[in-house]
Amino acid sequence: MMQHPFNGMKPSIVMEQHKHYFTKSEKKIHDYIESHREQVLYHSLTELSEASGVAEATVLRFFRKLGFKGFQDFKFQTAQEMGDPDEPSDDEAYTEKIKKNMVQAIENSHDIIDMASLNHCIDLIDQSDDVVLFAVGSSGIAASDMQNRLMRIGKHVHAVIDPHFQVMRASSMDEHTLVIAISLTGSTKDIIDSVDIAKSRGATVIAITNYIKSPLTQYADHVLLSSAKESPLDSGSLVAKVSQLFIIDLVCTGLTIKNYDQAEQIKRGISKNTTGKLY
Repeated sequence: MMQHPFNGMKPSIVMEQHKHYFTKSEKKIHDYIESHREQVLYHSLTELSEASGVAEATVLRFFRKLGFKGFQDFKFQTAQEMGDPDEPSDDEAYTEKIKKNMVQAIENSHDIIDMASLNHCIDLIDQSDDVVLFAVGSSGIAASDMQNRLMRIGKHVHAVIDPHFQVMRASSMDEHTLVIAISLTGSTKDIIDSVDIAKSRGATVIAITNYIKSPLTQYADHVLLSSAKESPLDSGSLVAKVSQLFIIDLVCTGLTIKNYDQAEQIKRGISKNTTGKLY
C-alpha cells in the first residue's frame, strides 16, 4: 500500500499511474469515476458502490490501496484538484450566490418531503419518553437546536454530540429508546458506530440525512431527507445546516400542532421562568 500518495501529485494522476494494476472490480470503480468526476464529489459511499457495481468494502479498499484514508479523503483531494465548483464567478456577487444556494436548499428539501414518513416520525417522537439525538461536528449544531426546540414543547430529549458519550449512552438503550441520528453525508463513522450499538440494544432509529443510500440509512428504521449540494471543500457549510434545520423545523412544528395546548402552556411557563434572566 502506498503511504504517501500525493507529495503534490493529483488524485487523477495517482489513479492513472496505477490503473494497469487494478483488478476487474477496481477498474469498474476507476472507469465510473473517470466518467462522472464531478458527480462523484456529491456521492455517498453507498451510491458510488451501487453506481459502479462494486461492494462497499471493495470501494473502500480501492481508495486505501491508493493511499487515501477513505472515500471522503479522496473526494476532498479531488475537489482541491478540480477547484470549487460552487466558487462565485467574477460577474456574480458572493452575497447573491449564498442567498441563491440557501433558498435552493430549502426548496429542494421541501420538494422531496414524504409527508407519510414525516408524520410517522412525528408520531414516534410524540409517543417516546426517551428521545436521544446523535450528531457530531457541524451536525451537532443542528442537534443542539433540535434539543432546544423539543424541550420548549415539553419533550424530554438529550443531544449527545461527543462520540465517546454516544457509545456510552447507546450501550444503555432499549426498545423504548428513540434515536434521531443527524448526519448530512450519512457516512460519518462515529455516528454509524453509535447507531449500530443502539440498534443492537433494540432502539428505533430515525435518520436525518442528505443521502437516501448511505451507511447510516442502512441502520435507520425511518429516513427524513434534506437536500443541500455541498462540495467536500465546503464541509459544514451554512447551506447544509439550513437544509437540516428546515427538516427539524418541520418535525418540531408538527409536534407543536399535534400537542398545541400542552406546547403553548409549556412555552408560556418557560417564558415566565426565564424572564428573570433578562435585565
